[in-house]
Amino acid sequence: MTVRERHEPAPADAAPHLAPPAEVTATGLGPWPGEDPLEAARIIRGELGSPHLPFLAELPARGVGSDALGRTASLLEELAVDVQPYGWRLVDRPGKDFRRAASALATDINVLADVAGTEDASAREIKVQLVGPLTLAAGLHLHNGERALIDYGARRDLAASLAAGVGSYLARVSAAVPGARLVVQLDEPDIAAVLAGTIHTSSGYRTLRAVAGSEARESWRLVMDALRAAGASEVVVSVPEVEAPFDQILAAGADGLAVPLKALTSRQWEQLAGAVESGKRLWAGALDVAGSPLPKVADCVESVWRPWRQLGLPASSLGTIRVTPSAGLAEHSPAQATAVLGRLTQVADGLNQLALG
Repeated sequence: MTVRERHEPAPADAAPHLAPPAEVTATGLGPWPGEDPLEAARIIRGELGSPHLPFLAELPARGVGSDALGRTASLLEELAVDVQPYGWRLVDRPGKDFRRAASALATDINVLADVAGTEDASAREIKVQLVGPLTLAAGLHLHNGERALIDYGARRDLAASLAAGVGSYLARVSAAVPGARLVVQLDEPDIAAVLAGTIHTSSGYRTLRAVAGSEARESWRLVMDALRAAGASEVVVSVPEVEAPFDQILAAGADGLAVPLKALTSRQWEQLAGAVESGKRLWAGALDVAGSPLPKVADCVESVWRPWRQLGLPASSLGTIRVTPSAGLAEHSPAQATAVLGRLTQVADGLNQLALG
């Protein structure tokens, strides 16, 4: 039975804000090795020239404030954070940790502007990453040390604060790369545990109550609407492959899903096929970076093409795919991370050959 026989046809107005995908492209997930934003920007933009998707690197090796959680928390409107021994905590007034995170992000954007300004032909797109509202609530702590996830009001306020804060961020990125299409990746690595109620309290003695799917959808919708109002032309939610709530994320209005391919089940592939049929994007984590050496290009291509063919999807629809590594590259050396980006573009080329028949 083909996908078209299993799924309803896409509505005529599905994803009207997305540019029609023309070819398979490559991108990274955000985390990058080292402490030098200039080197990172030059490498990424050099390896991921058009038609591929360069990204604003996260450099967690720089320390507090350059981690994904602190970086996103620095964007919150009318909320502030600092660092305690147990992690990032919501506080009444911005302190040195908050300012450090904001300063690091400002530096990265300024460097991006400098590098983009020297290019003969700037990339037509740029991607930024944000921690999604549910993982943000699981990672930030209240004044009493408990996770913000425990409190409905705190979860609501965090989602609203993040939505209010993304506009100025995207405006700064847009000014750094004038004319580039803005793509946003919302990272929700903890979402399965949040929805299943398996996130531990700070003490570790019990778990927090599961968040309702309806609340999760509303939080995503709030943030995604704000991102689009601020100029984002594509918003994709990045999740791990285990128990990822694909349907709920898509129901909230995401333009696509970013997911590693290695451990996907047949049922998950069917869900992804239905998403592709309805006009959504798949960011396929086809390059497993957990080991060494890197997988062969042919093996990565086959990890996409085999299930694609088995599900009855046409080769022409491969253009909905962006290929990514299976995880961020912060734990690799700069040379290894550079090699990963080069391999990804080769995988994209291989899939494009199949798409052309």
